[in-house]
Amino acid sequence: MTSRKLPRTSVPRTIGRVLLGSALVFAGTSHLTFGREDFRAQVPEFVPLSEDVTVLASGVAEISLGAALIALRGRRVTVGWVAAIFFTLIFPGNIAQLIHHRDAFGLDTDTKRGLRLLGQPLLIAWALWSTGAWRDRKRRR
Repeated sequence: MTSRKLPRTSVPRTIGRVLLGSALVFAGTSHLTFGREDFRAQVPEFVPLSEDVTVLASGVAEISLGAALIALRGRRVTVGWVAAIFFTLIFPGNIAQLIHHRDAFGLDTDTKRGLRLLGQPLLIAWALWSTGAWRDRKRRR
């Protein structure tokens, strides 16, 4: 197995990656503490775990993913893809919040909840851009 050296990344990408990682650590911490009740509003009914277990597990996942984005520079492309997949997998929670008209995080109207849906593709793009994952996708094949 040969080691492939990743191309250098730009300062804006590095700042973006660290900011995204920090935001995930903060969000994950809030899952476990002060935001726990609000996050329960986003758990879709089809999830087989209890709302509380789902919120706690996703909080731990977000903290881990955020820390990886910050610390694992040599694996940033892989972590970028994992983050993009994570943001895709949790999107049904945002949809459930809209469909079931659940108030949380100040999203107390369907318009606000609908606009929130637009943020998820931006998070996916941010993860792929800031880690260089999208840029390096052809090189990884």
